[in-house]
Amino acid sequence: MLYWLADLSDVFTAFNVFRYITFRAAGAIVTAALFVFLFGPTIIRMLRVKQGKGQPIRADGPKSHLLTKVGTPTMGGLMILSGLVVSTVLWANPANPYVWIVLGVTLGFGMIGFYDDYLKVTKQTHAGFSGKTRLALETLIAVMACFALAMLGRAPLATSLALPFVKDMVLDLGWFFLAFGAFIIVGAGNAVNLTDGLDGLAIVPVMIAAASFGGISWVVGNAVFADYLQLNFVPGAGELAVLCGAILGAGLGFLWFNAPPASVFMGDTGSLALGGLLGSIAVVTKHEVVLGIIGGLFVLEAVSVIVQVVSFKLTGKRVFKMAPLHHHFEQLGWTEPQIVIRFWIISVVLALAGLSTLKLR
Repeated sequence: MLYWLADLSDVFTAFNVFRYITFRAAGAIVTAALFVFLFGPTIIRMLRVKQGKGQPIRADGPKSHLLTKVGTPTMGGLMILSGLVVSTVLWANPANPYVWIVLGVTLGFGMIGFYDDYLKVTKQTHAGFSGKTRLALETLIAVMACFALAMLGRAPLATSLALPFVKDMVLDLGWFFLAFGAFIIVGAGNAVNLTDGLDGLAIVPVMIAAASFGGISWVVGNAVFADYLQLNFVPGAGELAVLCGAILGAGLGFLWFNAPPASVFMGDTGSLALGGLLGSIAVVTKHEVVLGIIGGLFVLEAVSVIVQVVSFKLTGKRVFKMAPLHHHFEQLGWTEPQIVIRFWIISVVLALAGLSTLKLR
């Protein structure tokens, strides 16, 4: 809504700042953070009252969790998503279609996660609703978003895969782009979901990735800088920097309550939504491969689960003491703060490596 104040810049020249994405992204950070800080305690109290026993803890998980995490409410992703929506509506350009496509994927995945969390809490079981049904719904949302992006973008770039480190090389996937893009979005959503297993573990890498893709979005959406860095120019993609700013601010607010010992878990409501947001922004900006680098921690967590399952089914043996990967290190004797902070450091290093691809071409 505030974007339209730029139209009054002829009367009040100070309003011209609302034309700048960087200014509005900064405003989105502050707004989302303040929203979560102010309304977070109320939301947590409501969740605690409604849920009673809180999120059920896996019986086959680390035994320490049965003592330290029992009774903690889940669905804290509602705090993040509400801050994101309020901040985006206030600061983003409502005429930009990319904003609504990405926001649609985020809220769609959030609704799926919310229903899953609801079933877990009401039935007091770690299992939510059918994994196949959940995956099918995620895929449907992702395919619809990719179809909209294919129709919206410029041919052939809209349906192409851009490769980092290589100048002017794109692979036109044609209609296979729908399957590829959906794989990126669904994969990102579930990878973040698997990472969310310790207090503060998922939200900081999400914030690091969001900050990175905020910069990527701004550069890709700027014709001058895109040409200078030899990136594929995507008109309008710069507006997604505002959404990334909103996630950064909402994440800071949520971390205040999610820091060990957590007062609330984000649950599938938050993790699926945030992963879907990162995946869809990567597809819009044509940096799907770079997402695999910047979000490498999420990839490692997901791969650890896949390797564990395949190995056990084929050989009856487990590669890791427990999957996802962070539980493996718990079993090795690392403390929760050690795992969380070390994984944060890995996320920073991977983000720097991913951002380096913008220049190394």
